[in-house]
Amino acid sequence: MTNVSKQPLTFLAFGAGLLALGACASYAPTAVSESDLQGTALSRNEIGVTKRAEFLEIALPAEASELSDTDRDRIRSFVRAYTQTGHGPLVLSLPQTSNNAQLAVTAIAEARAIAWESGVEYDELAGEVHGAGDTAPQPMILAYQAYDAIAPECASKASIDFSDVASNNTLPTLGCSVRTNLAAMVADPADLLGSRELGPAYSARRDVILEKFRLGESTASVRSGQESGAISNAVD
Repeated sequence: MTNVSKQPLTFLAFGAGLLALGACASYAPTAVSESDLQGTALSRNEIGVTKRAEFLEIALPAEASELSDTDRDRIRSFVRAYTQTGHGPLVLSLPQTSNNAQLAVTAIAEARAIAWESGVEYDELAGEVHGAGDTAPQPMILAYQAYDAIAPECASKASIDFSDVASNNTLPTLGCSVRTNLAAMVADPADLLGSRELGPAYSARRDVILEKFRLGESTASVRSGQESGAISNAVD
């Protein structure tokens, strides 16, 4: 009498069961649209970045012999903003047509000096001429490029049924508030484009810690009595 092994039949039945389970998993119903299943919660609520030009116009009156203190303060404020969020060169544009050609040249030189005192290098300055062909007198113009962060449009939480647990997928509103807050807080929106180069690392402190580690010494900072985190016993 020949004995027939039942092991192949068992494997076939097990494999058929796995296929059936896989088919069920592939066609499981979901309450979230296909578009909401693409990417991550943050990538579906991206922050937009737009570029704009900042301008400062300084009038050059015919009767003036130098810039006023008010205009000097305006230039300083403009240059300070450039050092914080400006990109590209700081443009100093000389008018082609002016009521006071001598003041125009002097004003450009003074604006360049103010920029230098504010930490702007000479290679970051660009000289231009504007107003060619115009008959009306033109002001001196300072300009630079800056960026703005555009927050995503978040759907109203009132439109979401949080009691609906038919799906375990993330809701389309997840992450939108985080992105909105980031767009409002970021100091320089150009950083969202990854365009700023990292500055050099401060290696002095790292070398101190590494030397202590090599000598087997504690790498923790030494605290004085005034810096102690102990609770005061003044009320005991």
